[in-house]
Amino acid sequence: MRLFRPCILAALAVNAVVPGLAGQSLLFRSPNLSGTWVPPAGVLQFNFLHRFYVASSAGSNKVTNFPTFTFALGLGHDLTVGTHFATNSFLVATPYRPNEFELYARYRFGAGEGTNGLALAVTPAYNTAARSLDGEVSLDYTAGRITVSAAGRGMQKALGGPDGKAAIAGGVSLRLNDYISLGGDVGKLLGIDTAAAWSAGLNFVIPGSPHTFSLHASKSTSNTIQGASVASSNVIYGFEFTIPIRLSRFAPWFQKKKAYTVTNGPMMNSAATVPMKSMQFQRDSVEIKAGQSVTFVNNDYVDHTVTFEQPGPTSSGMLRTNGTFVARFDSPGVYRYHCTPHPNMRGVVIVK
Repeated sequence: MRLFRPCILAALAVNAVVPGLAGQSLLFRSPNLSGTWVPPAGVLQFNFLHRFYVASSAGSNKVTNFPTFTFALGLGHDLTVGTHFATNSFLVATPYRPNEFELYARYRFGAGEGTNGLALAVTPAYNTAARSLDGEVSLDYTAGRITVSAAGRGMQKALGGPDGKAAIAGGVSLRLNDYISLGGDVGKLLGIDTAAAWSAGLNFVIPGSPHTFSLHASKSTSNTIQGASVASSNVIYGFEFTIPIRLSRFAPWFQKKKAYTVTNGPMMNSAATVPMKSMQFQRDSVEIKAGQSVTFVNNDYVDHTVTFEQPGPTSSGMLRTNGTFVARFDSPGVYRYHCTPHPNMRGVVIVK
């Protein structure tokens, strides 16, 4: 543990300077294309892709599942390392290797996700099922609510065979609004008489969270470089769920956070205290007189904010564990507030 602790603390220190929690948004890519996205420094992106096929079997139905797990760690400077792990891959049939594990790195040039303009990414990879060194060069071009993507792929041992092959792919994402998009793509392995792999899906943001969700149909069982280039024999259906994990959230495991205080005015005796714990403001409402203050204390293990919805008092900004925010109220009124990362947390201060 002593050996790993300095490495973990260093990662947390890098993470601490990254504002907000930026996760991959499925609104900017189609189901079978990875695009050019890389996580911010210190963010571990976890995507769960689950696809399935329902077949008739002896008068009933049999469900065959095709899950793929994606982990990608942001190293900063537009660089990431990650894995795709498909637990029921049909990529290599002889000998049958159902566990397809792809280790990859990606470096991005140009515009970031959601920014108008052109982005390019280079992705070298190794596929353990095919025993193959693979690679992809991908392009994303965003203009307003449309993102067009293209990819060129190379494989040292396509489908686990002795020959190298290339593949091409392209796709488009159309954002209907800030929360919903449509996406589709097609990919084809060149030099082999196989059908094209395609996908089409409905993607949406889960409001008030960094998570996105996709419902889609596809002709590929996994989203590795090779897996997304080869069509399955059946149309399969599924979903994808994205989970960004900021490593700094685990800082309390390794070091105790010191108490500190933030104030929006002259320090005065507080007329009320509102603890934050278990993802709730522990008091729904407090009543004070004009000129008095309210103290908010973060006793939770995640960061919170006290964000006022009416003009008047200044909001807290991000309040770390053991942090205290003192808000002074000079004018009578009803002041509603919430936590920006967790909008279900709400409260009100009534000033007489």
